[in-house]
Amino acid sequence: MEVARVKGIFWGVLCLVLVGRVECRVEVEALMEMKAAMDPTGTVLRTWVADGDPCSDTVFEGVACNEWGKVANVSLQSKGLSGVLSPAVAKLRCLNGLYLHYNKLRGEIPKGISNLTELVDLYINVNMLNGTIPPELGSMSSLQALQLCCNRLNGSIPEELGNLKKLTMLSMHNNQLTGSIPSSLGKLSALTRLDISSNYLSGEIPQALVNLKQLTDLDLHNNSLSGSVPQELKDLKLFQYNNNLELCGYNLSSLPRCNVSNPSDAAKPMGTGTVNVTSDPVAVPKITEPPNLASSCQNCSSSSSPGTKIGIVSAIVAVVFVAIVAVASLAFALYRRRKQKISSAFETSDGRHSADQLYHYKDDFSRKCSSPLVLLEYSSDWDPLEDGGTGMGCFRFNLDEIEQATNYFSDKNLLGRNGFSSVFKGVLRDGSAVVVKCISKASCKTHDIEFQEGLKTFMQIRHENVAKLRGFCCSKARAECFLVYEYLDNRTLLHNLDSESCGGLAWPTRVRIACDVAKAIEYLHEGLPEPIVHQNISAANILLDQENKPYLSDCALHRILADDIVYSLLKSSAAMGYLAPEYATVGRLTLKSDVFAFGKVIFQLLTGITKNNNSSLPHSTIKSLVEFSKVEDFIDPSLNGQFSVVQAMNLAKIALACTNEVADQRPSMSTVLHRFESEINQEMLGIC
Repeated sequence: MEVARVKGIFWGVLCLVLVGRVECRVEVEALMEMKAAMDPTGTVLRTWVADGDPCSDTVFEGVACNEWGKVANVSLQSKGLSGVLSPAVAKLRCLNGLYLHYNKLRGEIPKGISNLTELVDLYINVNMLNGTIPPELGSMSSLQALQLCCNRLNGSIPEELGNLKKLTMLSMHNNQLTGSIPSSLGKLSALTRLDISSNYLSGEIPQALVNLKQLTDLDLHNNSLSGSVPQELKDLKLFQYNNNLELCGYNLSSLPRCNVSNPSDAAKPMGTGTVNVTSDPVAVPKITEPPNLASSCQNCSSSSSPGTKIGIVSAIVAVVFVAIVAVASLAFALYRRRKQKISSAFETSDGRHSADQLYHYKDDFSRKCSSPLVLLEYSSDWDPLEDGGTGMGCFRFNLDEIEQATNYFSDKNLLGRNGFSSVFKGVLRDGSAVVVKCISKASCKTHDIEFQEGLKTFMQIRHENVAKLRGFCCSKARAECFLVYEYLDNRTLLHNLDSESCGGLAWPTRVRIACDVAKAIEYLHEGLPEPIVHQNISAANILLDQENKPYLSDCALHRILADDIVYSLLKSSAAMGYLAPEYATVGRLTLKSDVFAFGKVIFQLLTGITKNNNSSLPHSTIKSLVEFSKVEDFIDPSLNGQFSVVQAMNLAKIALACTNEVADQRPSMSTVLHRFESEINQEMLGIC
């Protein structure tokens, strides 16, 4: 009996393992189909390989998995994808977020995408998609954000979208949609933002939109809507309705007043006593017959009486007046239409840009796309800064500011890229230059509390030799976190020590850099309520301004990064020689590990040797040369003998002490600074 039970458990576990493997292969096959469709040239998704694991850290860039090993997130925004969206995406049944915006994808939206019942965010905006919006999208019960804007979509807005009860953001602007606004959208009780501007929608604004109690932003401008605007909409936080030539309203700027006593009569045709005012708010007098004209005419002779003549003249005058008003109205309408065409945010021959033109002008998107809803910032699903009580308000940027600053992450602004982040140069609205480090959500800590604590640590760091952080932005729309730093235009110490440019660093500058970096590290270790181990001190993380003043960067960055990313960075440090030897035995880094890395930086300042210039000088060799006072044998030859022998000797001794194999025998950073003041500064007063 017991044997049978054990066998049953064994086969059950084996079955689960086999089923899991089968499901994993299905997801891999789906991803490879998506790659073939979206990246037909194979130049973008090179890390997507058929024998890979999508939940691995080294392959399938932009793919993240959940705790059960299922693909939960595909983030490929701004990758230059130029193919089509494959129906195979429907096989990723556990997908929670799909972010394909800011690409050049073509073709139709596959109907099968509606099978993704777990999908919360669907961002396929700013592409070249065409065809109609599949009504099947209305069955995606978990959907909270639907971004379809800035494509070539046509046809009408499906009534079925009204079934998306959890939807909070719906954006379909700058397409070629026609027909009326479905009243079913009034059933989207959770909706906060709706943008359907710059289309060809007609008819009246549904009264049902008034029922959306959570709605704050509504953008309807640049359409062909008509009739009376529901008065309740004017109380929204954002309501744009301009360039709809046949709209009228009450107490709404730029709209003519509906010329009726009862708003429900606003669309009655001319001849009922009012005119449905379109482009000209001129009221037309009611045309009436003279009193008792019919009965009096029955007794008239063939000759015209004075009263009859007056009536005829009055009628002629009225007809002429109406004709003049009609001509004036037509002329004004043409003028308004021409004005609308000129001022449209996306203008072609019919007043709107096509999607490929839009992509071409993406670098100038901040000027051309006037709708604030094109750049949706936060989602309730991931906003670690959402709590107003965190005290981070003054550090928070919104995605609009970040994207405009970097020219929408233009390649022209790209400064560098590694396995977990991209770095862009940007200019904020106040004109100040910044560096924006873009870190994917998949590379950040998974728990919001840990992530928020890491950001709080960033806020505490304030030192003249630490790269100044201007603020953060966390965007679910791009599945990224952004760190905004002040821009320093003389690149890194590593670059300046390279063989082709190191001659620009004179000896006094090198000594000052060593001393100032020591101050920055000592501040991290002893000048904060809680000591911070930098973990990644290197010449590549020391930035220089135009006066070659150094700034230590990436301080506390490990506190917001996922453990696997931190481990990857440590491997890079080890390859460059900065990683302290004790890490291999104890598996952790301490304050003395930072001291070791600083000693390596001093050696690079002395010798000019980096991994980049393919030179090396063993630690033991330098130690021997120092003992025999042979400074000239290891000093950087590009200095051409312009250095202080005494200072070079003392710097080398400090570096040797910092790089001692035994961590406990290394000095603290406060001791290092004291040695700078007593051993280095005696020849150059004020240098440290």
